[in-house]
Parts: sequence; C-alpha cells; structure tokens
Amino acid sequence: MKKSTFYDLMTVCDEKGAGYLVLIDPDKQSVDDMIHIAELCEQQGADGLLVGGSLLFSLDFDARVKALKEAVSIPVVLFPGTGMQLSAHADAMLFLSLISGRNPHFLIGEQVHAAPMIRAMDLETISTAYMLVESGITTAAQFMSNTMPLPRHKPEIAVAHGLAAQYMGMAIVYLEGGSGAEQSVPDAIIHTMSKYVELPLIVGGGIKTPEEARQKVEAGASFIVTGTVIENNHDQQLIHDFAQAIHVKDGSA
Repeated sequence: MKKSTFYDLMTVCDEKGAGYLVLIDPDKQSVDDMIHIAELCEQQGADGLLVGGSLLFSLDFDARVKALKEAVSIPVVLFPGTGMQLSAHADAMLFLSLISGRNPHFLIGEQVHAAPMIRAMDLETISTAYMLVESGITTAAQFMSNTMPLPRHKPEIAVAHGLAAQYMGMAIVYLEGGSGAEQSVPDAIIHTMSKYVELPLIVGGGIKTPEEARQKVEAGASFIVTGTVIENNHDQQLIHDFAQAIHVKDGSA
C-alpha cells in the first residue's frame, strides 16, 4: 500500500521532533523566484512546502505548482485560500475547515464546491481544523473569511475548538496568526492545546526568528510554518537556522 504524504510528514515529525514547512504564496513572486526559494528550502533542511494564499490574481496556479514539484523532492502541499487553488501536481492538500469562525462558507460551503474536483484529481487530502488566532492586526485571512479570530489570552476557547475537531475526526489542527501577523500564536495556547488535544499542531503566522520557532516547538507544536520572513529575505542561512531550531531531535541541531 502506498504511504501517504501525511504519513511521511508525521514520520519526519517523529524523527526530528518537529517539522519545518515554508509557505509560498504564488501571487507574491515570479515563477523563477518561487523555484529559487523552493530549492533553497530543500537544500537547507525544510521538510515541505505549502502553496497558497488568501487571494489569487494569476491564471497559472496549476503551472506554478507543477514547476515547484519538478524543482524539488520534498512534499508540495496545497494550502488553499479558496477552491480555485487546486492542482493535481501537488502531493497533497490541507482540506481546511475554518472552525474558529462561524461563516458557513468556509466551514463547509467552499469544501463542498471543491470536493468533486479533488476527487477527479485523485488528490490526497489532510483534514485540517483551521483556527485563526488574534495577532494584533486584521490579516488577509481574517478579512476575506469575514470571521473573528480566537482571543489570544483565552487558551481554553482554542482548546474547546481543538477538541471539537478531534471528536469530528479531523487529522490535524492549524493554529494561524495570519500572513504578516504582528504577533505569533501565543505559546500558552500551543501548550494548552497540546496538553488536551490529541492531534498534531501546525503553527504559523508572525514567526520571525529561529528562536521564536524553537519556543513554539517546545510549547508543543508539531510543525512550524514560516512565510513572510522567508518571502522577504531569500537568505539560505536563515532557512538553515530555522530548520536547525525546529528539528529538536536532529543530531546536528
């Protein structure tokens, strides 16, 4: 039986203590820049790429995913802002439900529209409980979804949502500060969530330094996502430092 991308990512997490994913927004750079970032990420120890964004202005999303997949061997996983951001060239996709909000379109509506196309593409799905956390500014994800983020000083509210995701059979929880967030997801939320919820935790948004990423892992994050900090600074040493900080079981860390 073919092993899944989700299985491979969880194996990385088990072996290294946590996994490092880099988010690439196809609307924010050229194809050449995307490939350059992807190749740097693979060379410097990132464990996978997420591809997607809140908006989509380009008409060549599928071609861009194909180009990324041809450039690297690490998993390329879709992180779709809408059902339009689909590609059969990806290894898998995060099948997101925005459970922190109460907008039915992003709880189930967009998913229903996308489901037949996902089946036709035979695309692996990773059922993901997507939770926006207050980050100090109104992020694109918050504005476009028309939802209120979880309060950053109320870990118990986040935990209740995480438990609901677990009992609904979801595979993973994604705690998100949002692209360009002023503040990352609080360690207290991550710690409390990992204590009560038996699902792996992806944490992203507003993580600006390797030291901050390490703190999130020590608080209980299974995967760390960086986006803007790498997007604005194609520094291979910075990518390397993030990977080293996140891979807490890596002998070279």
